[in-house]
Amino acid sequence: MEPLLEKFSRSKILVTGDLMLDEYVWGEARRISPEAPVPVVSVEKTDHVLGGAGNVIRNLSTLGGQVRAVALAGDDQDADRIFEEIKALGVDPSGIIRDPGRPTTRKTRIMAAGQHVLRIDREVKKKISGDIFASAKKRLEDWVPEADLVIVSDYDKGFVTRDLMKDITALARKNQTPTLVDPKGPDFSKYAGARVITPNRKEAVLAARMDITDEPSLFEAGRRLLDIAGVEKALITCGKDGMALFEKGLKPRRITARPRQVFDVSGAGDTAIATLALALAAGAGFFEAARTANAAAGIVVGKPGTAAVSLEELEKALERLA
Repeated sequence: MEPLLEKFSRSKILVTGDLMLDEYVWGEARRISPEAPVPVVSVEKTDHVLGGAGNVIRNLSTLGGQVRAVALAGDDQDADRIFEEIKALGVDPSGIIRDPGRPTTRKTRIMAAGQHVLRIDREVKKKISGDIFASAKKRLEDWVPEADLVIVSDYDKGFVTRDLMKDITALARKNQTPTLVDPKGPDFSKYAGARVITPNRKEAVLAARMDITDEPSLFEAGRRLLDIAGVEKALITCGKDGMALFEKGLKPRRITARPRQVFDVSGAGDTAIATLALALAAGAGFFEAARTANAAAGIVVGKPGTAAVSLEELEKALERLA
């Protein structure tokens, strides 16, 4: 195994953010409804997997990392399922904070003949209460000092508020712990003090307030995001076009994606930030860590549903790039 990948098992990563349950309803669509011009899907099976910050946890775990989590769910059966799924990964679920004032976010994807035909979201977007904030802050104060790196998985459901983000970055700075953020929303200034942000192209367009139509506009957007977010580094994921890397004072760099059939992009950003974090915690430089993350993301987009990558799969992918 590559020396870098061998070090993943010694990396201690703390994940904080929004937990979700991804539900996949698989079936066949053989006819059109007589009630409306829509397909009738005959359900064959239903799968449930960890989504949002839960998918980051899952990817870190399957890649061998030591994981802890301070993350938000509702107080319902979906939260129970998430609790058990995280526990089954060998991750301590005691950091899951249950909010009785909201349902656990669930994204239901209807899949017919392998095609994604509809998504249904059940969620409430609102800021956390003072009690939830205090509970999260206490866990973060206990666990950030023990982590090699912190991942903030923000899905803009109201958990990662500006105040909570300030506390995370203050704790991380005090303990010299790098913070990586998978951002969401139009205002990246709330992530000031983090080390790295990893938006996708759509998120970068929104936050940089400009269109990305070619490489020059991509590079300009990346430079803007460094200033807006007040971070040292940014990695913009560009789907089939790979990644773009930005560092203060350096020229932007590109990492191309290996051509492959894309089955499902769900959760690819979660895989990317999980792998990037493990590689950085293991001592890789930013470019090598991003290259490793790009290879991991390329694996999961070829899998159906919200997926994770294994060490063996990642090692083979990196060997093909050598």
